[in-house]
Parts: sequence; structure tokens; C-alpha cells
Amino acid sequence: MKQKKRLKVIECSGTDYEIGRQYGEAAKENIINSVDALMGRVNNFHKASKEEVLTNTRKYLPEVERFDPNLIETLRGQAEGAEVTFDEVLALRCWFELRWYYPKLTTMCTSFAVTGKATSDGKMIVGQNFDVSPGATLDMVKVEREDGSSELSLVYWGGGELTMNSAGVGIVLNVVPTPMEEQRLVVPCCCLMPKAMRQKRLGNTLTLLCTHGRSMLNYTLGSREGEIFCVETKPDDFNVLQPVNDTLVHANHFLTERFKEGNARSPGIIGSSYVRQQRLERLIGMHHGDITAQKMMEMMSDHNNYPHSVCVHPNEDYPPEARSTTVSSVIMVPEDNVMYATCGPPCQYEYEEYRL
Repeated sequence: MKQKKRLKVIECSGTDYEIGRQYGEAAKENIINSVDALMGRVNNFHKASKEEVLTNTRKYLPEVERFDPNLIETLRGQAEGAEVTFDEVLALRCWFELRWYYPKLTTMCTSFAVTGKATSDGKMIVGQNFDVSPGATLDMVKVEREDGSSELSLVYWGGGELTMNSAGVGIVLNVVPTPMEEQRLVVPCCCLMPKAMRQKRLGNTLTLLCTHGRSMLNYTLGSREGEIFCVETKPDDFNVLQPVNDTLVHANHFLTERFKEGNARSPGIIGSSYVRQQRLERLIGMHHGDITAQKMMEMMSDHNNYPHSVCVHPNEDYPPEARSTTVSSVIMVPEDNVMYATCGPPCQYEYEEYRL
């Protein structure tokens, strides 16, 4: 019998600063816990003090200020609402890069997008299992902007987000490790998402991911019109992947031929990544033409290659700091303005419905 657990929807509206402050006030405990978790992990693994972490965080600030002044206002409001410093909430937006800067990466994730002839009704479905260290905080946040647009986001660690917007675009993501020596000061990936998801058209969102996505993520995105893409990014390059038979699946290794040399640099992640990628592709292929959100929920609970399966569970042979689990499974149907999400592994928790 699966457990039922529903996230309270935090509703925010107004200016960028007001939206940030409302979220900060409502999610204060989760934000403080996320800051403590980030600082604690970096200190435990690499003996870096909080001040050292925040000093490295501030190196990214000029890039973020140039790219998205609106986000800066949101973060100022969030910091005031949660009663933490601006540098601390910015650090949550730099979580991926900071974890790579102090290299101890346990994030995985498996994403998908299906559309057209692959689905039972032709509607586009996009989603992922979000796999990180156990204990990551989760908030469901609905934003109403002054221009009338809106977004529904599952916010993790108080700084990252998986988002669906009123323009009919849904976006999920996967870490794709690149060699540490290739990293550079760029717009942090979680600082890219807000501006990308404020766009009115899929093409504009795709443009931002291609021109400014220079970190370590693959972005899987789709629109209510049925278009789907993956954007693989590196610190110095990107490539856009397009669907085959109306489906796209991505895990944690590069699919772009010229990027594949980087796969050999991350042996601890890549083995399970190949298995998860192939397994989900096979499951989708078995149901091609008859896929629904409900069938995707079943597929995302798959345990082939357990515990490093599509539905990830902690490996007890690993030290606690290196374990990963599916903290949430997210499935979006933008045409219906609906997002389904779990508060834990989908094999153990029911999907709850949230509407934009």
C-alpha cells in the first residue's frame, strides 16, 4: 500500500521581490534546512568553511546580475522572508556548481518526454525521477506574475525547480557530469531556469538554454503543442537533441557524439545511467501509442538494476554521504495544466495532482 503525502501549495504573486519574500516566509524552515545541509556537506567532505563556500558563491553574482536582474530581486525578497542572507539563498541557486567545485556529486535523475503517436491522446507528457541525497527539501510553489503569466514549480533545496508555465512549456533536468577542469564561472544552472520559464514561447526558452546553458545539465522540455527537445550543455558548448518516434529519454551521460569523451570521466555514475536510459526507452517502446500519465507513473517505479534503477534507492554498500534516492517523481501534462508529483520514491508514494 503506497503512502499518501501532499505538499501544501505556496501561492505567491506581485513583483519579483514580493514573490521572493512570500516564498521565503512560507518556506522559511525548508530554506534554512537547505542552507545548513549544503554548508554541512561541503564542510564534511572537503573541510571548507561556510565563509569559503559563500566566497565562492559570490564569484557567480556578476554573471547572474547581468543575465537576470529580476532574479536578483526575487532572491533579495526570499532572503528577507526566510531571515537568511542574500549570499545564502544565492548559494542554494549554485548548489550544483558548488557541489562540483567541491567535487562530491551524488545527483543522478532520469527524464523523459513523449508526444504525438507515442501517447494515447497525442498530448505531450514530460517528467523525471529526481534523484539526490536523502532529505532534500521540497516545496510546491505557484507564482502569479504582474503580466498575467503563471508558473507551477516543484522547488528542491530552496533553490532549484522543475517548472510548468502558463505558456504551456514544461521542463525537467538531469546532471551530465563534465570534467572538473572544464568548469568555469557561468550563469549557474538553477539561475537560468527562472528566466527561461518566464518566456512566452517554447522557442525563446530553447534559445536561452542554448545561449546561456553552460554548466552541467541536460534540459528536457516540451510544449502543449507537442514539441519536445533535450539540450545537452557543457561549460563551453551545447547540442539540441530531437525525438525519435515521438520520444526522448535522458539519464546522466552524454548522447552527443562530440561530448562522449566526458562520459569516461564519471565511472561511478555512468554505469547505472546507461541501464536506466535503456530500461526506460524499452518500457516506453513496449507501450508506444498507448502511453498515458498513469502508465508513465508505473514505468517510473521500475526497479530493474535495483537499487540503481529508474526508481532509485540508497545503496547500503555506499557511505551515507554517497547515497542517492528518488526524492520525488514528477510528471507534467502542460496541455491540461497539470503536474503530478510524489513526496518520495514512486514505488512507495502516491502521485498527487497539482494544477496551474
